[in-house]
Amino acid sequence: MQNPVTVEITRGNRVESRHRGMAVVIDGAGKVLFSAGEVDAPVFPRSACKAMQALPLIESGAADAFGLSQKELALSCASHSGEEEHVNTAAGMLRKAGRDLTVLECGAHWSSDQQTLIRQARTLDAPTALHNNCSGKHSGFICTCVQSGWDPAGYVGYDHRLQAQIRDVMENLTGASLGTDNCGTDGCSIPTYAVPLRGLAHGFAKMLTGEGLAAGRAVASRRLIEACMAEPFYVAGTNRACTRLMQVAPGKIFAKTGAEGVFVAALPEQGVAIAVKCEDGTTRAAEAMIFALIARQFEPGSEIRETLMGMANRDMKNWNGLHVGEVRVTDALFG
Repeated sequence: MQNPVTVEITRGNRVESRHRGMAVVIDGAGKVLFSAGEVDAPVFPRSACKAMQALPLIESGAADAFGLSQKELALSCASHSGEEEHVNTAAGMLRKAGRDLTVLECGAHWSSDQQTLIRQARTLDAPTALHNNCSGKHSGFICTCVQSGWDPAGYVGYDHRLQAQIRDVMENLTGASLGTDNCGTDGCSIPTYAVPLRGLAHGFAKMLTGEGLAAGRAVASRRLIEACMAEPFYVAGTNRACTRLMQVAPGKIFAKTGAEGVFVAALPEQGVAIAVKCEDGTTRAAEAMIFALIARQFEPGSEIRETLMGMANRDMKNWNGLHVGEVRVTDALFG
């Protein structure tokens, strides 16, 4: 099965690029409300599944034991931009667990936000692990290990008890069997597992609605989703797609991007979740896809729908501010 063209990029009066993709909208019971492309094909969720990976932080009792705030819970699900607030919040999480940045095993990189990067280059010799976009997630991992009485050393490894617990959580949510045969290594060094796109979306629908989950997991899931919606800046950062999406309709949209063209969303009022994958891994196409699919869940003509469609279908300008083309979604997402 060939995935359909879901996004086109124009220049002048011609289509310059086409992006194929797959997408699915599903409810908590597993009913598919819309699909396009090969949604049962396995994909690596990458950072899109961070809220799933953060569940042990709640379920272990660590979040309550260390008095983590909503900002800190949101950061535990984040791919942040390494802005000062993100770095300081991650450091604060580690202090609450009696640790510091030396325990982090995620590696270090400069900020993805240009203005922040310029400030860092002027003031830092080199970035630390706290600047890594995954430092909030990893700080949450450390909190979980400390609360559980586990040695954090090697916590990124496949055989560490923390990663085994995360594996069990993701199997429960996605319905996929996870092991070494469908395991890769993510950018921050933890295991990442290829799961069907349908299963990824269903996992978030279950987190949202609690359907099919044990009571404690349902409560923990909703707590993380609500923290992200309450503090969208801490999920991503300035002008980032996840943050902008959740700011469009506060409390009505949960959204999380992942590398290589993956994006997920969950809509509390509709009780559905959405997952998309741009086949060629292009972020701008995945963003357009998720914007449009979220938009179609809101009332035609509503301000939210119109705003989201304006984000999905947008003008492209060059460095002189001249209109040169468009990013636009295709009818494949509205069949």
